[in-house]
Amino acid sequence: MKKIFLISALIITTIGFSQAPEKMSYQAIVRDSGGDLLSNIPVGMQISILENSASGNAIYVETHTPSTNINGLVTIDIGTGAVVTGDFSEIDWGTGLYFIKTETDPSGAVNYTISGTSQLLSVPYALHAKTAANVVSYRIGDFAHGGVVFWVDETNQHGLVCAKINQSSSIEWFEGSFVATQARGNGVYAGKANNSIIISAHVAKESIETIYAARLCNELGIIENNTLYGDWYLPSKFELKLMYQSNALINATAIANGGENFANNTYWSSTESSASSVWILNISNGAESDVFKSSQNHVRAIRSF
Repeated sequence: MKKIFLISALIITTIGFSQAPEKMSYQAIVRDSGGDLLSNIPVGMQISILENSASGNAIYVETHTPSTNINGLVTIDIGTGAVVTGDFSEIDWGTGLYFIKTETDPSGAVNYTISGTSQLLSVPYALHAKTAANVVSYRIGDFAHGGVVFWVDETNQHGLVCAKINQSSSIEWFEGSFVATQARGNGVYAGKANNSIIISAHVAKESIETIYAARLCNELGIIENNTLYGDWYLPSKFELKLMYQSNALINATAIANGGENFANNTYWSSTESSASSVWILNISNGAESDVFKSSQNHVRAIRSF
């Protein structure tokens, strides 16, 4: 029997206020022990929010029955499932530590044979803002949520920040030049899923000890104003372009907050162009090109809020 495993990522999408539901989007890639994607199959999932520790009390539990897509990716909105116990809207995210436990049945039922727990390293402001009176608007160039804001949505309440320093000036994208990962997403927030897909492909190759661009971002933790921000990822091609378009403003804010300028050099995106190459962007002139995955380029991690 093949062993099934998940590579997962927690991302924040639309957070409602007032009458709208609050939710967090959770993504996982399902592969078997041979590295093959489990595509287009239903899975059963149980999500628990644990308090204080990885073995703490479950203050909220819900279930979902999603299906993987052709790339083995499953996406659910935590806070909108079938409630087993607790009330998601009543969780006080501003106090204590919280962990997310995921249990999965690859047959689509409730015989959960896969389990994993990870700390929720940073809680978005939107989950604290229960009323319109608490809403904060952001602009490009603001220093917030662990980095420099370089894109905001139409509400000016959610967007993307980049780290105030480079995470690397010379690192490869992938160990092995001719492995197609299917990390082809492009656009706002697409880099998050790409990052998970890249890491899952590395795990399938049993290359988990190698440090590469996506893993470097995934394991990044930045402390600002006594808050630890995790959930960083390698930007998509489009997200990288957005940073280039505001790089002068980003540089000024980064320097003012103890950071550094972008290098006038090439940066990795998370968007694969072929089995052997990936899109990069030259911050000095905005030129885009695709290069071999074994090339060495700069990295600037981003996260959503």
